[in-house]
Amino acid sequence: MIELHSVFSQKQTQSLSKDLPTPLYFQLYKILKNGILDGTFKFGSLLPTEGQLSEEFDVSRITSKRAMDELAREGLVERHRGRGTYVTHEATGSPMHAPMVGLLQEIESIGQTSTAITLQCRMAKPPRHIRQLLGLAEDKKILQLRRVRHHDNIRFGYYSSWTRVVGLPEDTSVFEHTPRMTYFRSRGLKVSFIKQSLTACAANAEAAKALGVERGTALLSLTRLAFRNHHSRGFPVDYLRVLYHPERFEYRIDLELEDDAYQNPSSVERE
Repeated sequence: MIELHSVFSQKQTQSLSKDLPTPLYFQLYKILKNGILDGTFKFGSLLPTEGQLSEEFDVSRITSKRAMDELAREGLVERHRGRGTYVTHEATGSPMHAPMVGLLQEIESIGQTSTAITLQCRMAKPPRHIRQLLGLAEDKKILQLRRVRHHDNIRFGYYSSWTRVVGLPEDTSVFEHTPRMTYFRSRGLKVSFIKQSLTACAANAEAAKALGVERGTALLSLTRLAFRNHHSRGFPVDYLRVLYHPERFEYRIDLELEDDAYQNPSSVERE
């Protein structure tokens, strides 16, 4: 039998709470998933049983089963009746040889694997800092979109964007089932260069309501500017800010360095 006290810390086993907006099974799933991704549970190793997890984390067998089923659904483990649950994930990653193409695929994959709720879709005048960023006249109206994305009814991201060039769609619900970039391309807006930054912030009242969390909750803030042309000195055509709940969303980019980067490490350090 696996000695769970040597695997999970006391802080982890006592961290599950019904007072959090995230369901208990999902809280347990995240702990197990992190253990798989960081190598605590290695490829081919046997995970604790549902009964062991229920006792260690003081949750029901149903909660433990749902957490394990979620791992299996993601392809991180395989479950065998009478034999147990084995880790099938190897931490090798998928190198991103073409950063721009890979990044755009990742952006759209989020839209294809989750559901969006449109909170606002209209033509409006952006606030001053957005007007300056996009190079707009003071009275110019552009497409404003506010959405929240969820997976299995768990809200993980609050999206707020301003886009010029593209007008208001006839059916504003289109963004609930179609990624923004996919829709924009269908309307002739092609993006070839993206600048983005990732930082942390506290949830304001608007984001807290959208994500179902307390105001002041720590969130990941991703800001993305999209340009038509890498070599153009023009203004961005799209501004997007996403606030992610760090316990419900994981943002990963795998990079493969060329051989000459290893031979000249100073070039990497400067980055």
